[in-house]
Amino acid sequence: MVFVMERLTAVSDMKAWSRALLKQSRTIGFVPTMGYLHEGHLALMRRARAENDRVLVSIFVNPTQFGPSEDLNRYPRDLEGDAKKCSDVGVDALFLPEASQVYPPGFQTYVDVEEVSRPLCGASRPGHFRGVATIVLKLFNIVAPTRAYFGEKDRQQLRVIMAMAVDLDLDVEIVPCETVREADGLAMSSRNAYLSPDQRKQAVCLHQALLEAAGLFDKGERNADRYVRTMSQRIAQEPDAGVDYISLVHPETLQALTDVDDAAVAALAVKIGDTRLIDNMLFNHRSRKIQQT
Repeated sequence: MVFVMERLTAVSDMKAWSRALLKQSRTIGFVPTMGYLHEGHLALMRRARAENDRVLVSIFVNPTQFGPSEDLNRYPRDLEGDAKKCSDVGVDALFLPEASQVYPPGFQTYVDVEEVSRPLCGASRPGHFRGVATIVLKLFNIVAPTRAYFGEKDRQQLRVIMAMAVDLDLDVEIVPCETVREADGLAMSSRNAYLSPDQRKQAVCLHQALLEAAGLFDKGERNADRYVRTMSQRIAQEPDAGVDYISLVHPETLQALTDVDDAAVAALAVKIGDTRLIDNMLFNHRSRKIQQT
């Protein structure tokens, strides 16, 4: 029997597909994306495939999470290439809505997840997480997934969605998945495609800065400023690197720390040329001990 992955564009068809499965008590694993898929996305799909009866992937470049000077029109797209990747990992259906269906004329309702949206990317990209939360809630309402899968590279996005799911009593399990990296440590991102060969070499500085911060944690350093200085010094070595933020924050609230106790997240956003990249690393004594054994 030849496997054929379904493509759904209408919201009504998407609802019919998912509700028919739910009536049969089938579980649906959902991976929302903006397309231009890479191995990080595929890892989410493989996990969804292992844990659910059916797997759905959405591809929608969401305009409400881009600021007026950001790269909405430039954002890379490769629908047919993406479809083949999804089919190859066993995705059952693709949801490909048009913007006019997602945001019809007169649309005026948005979701604000207040505290956790404010620091880090929220401070430098006003309105970004309002757009993220709104589209994710809309997709959850349309798809009605059992589980939804998100990568920890976008840790603030993950925290926003987890808070929204709890606060609004959403009937979906949010599944965090580890960051997938290139062989040299660069976190996989659709925006890596913007980098020139020389910029690509420089971009590894984000991961190297995080590793230096991890070394401080292993040595028992408590002063958060020391972490920030160490990471900043590594980033400053690259000629095309410009810092948006470098911070050490609480793993749940994402508020900046002054002292490090049992756990912290080092988070940074850096422009390499014109390309803004983000990365982060969670430090806690339990996970570091596991990594060292």
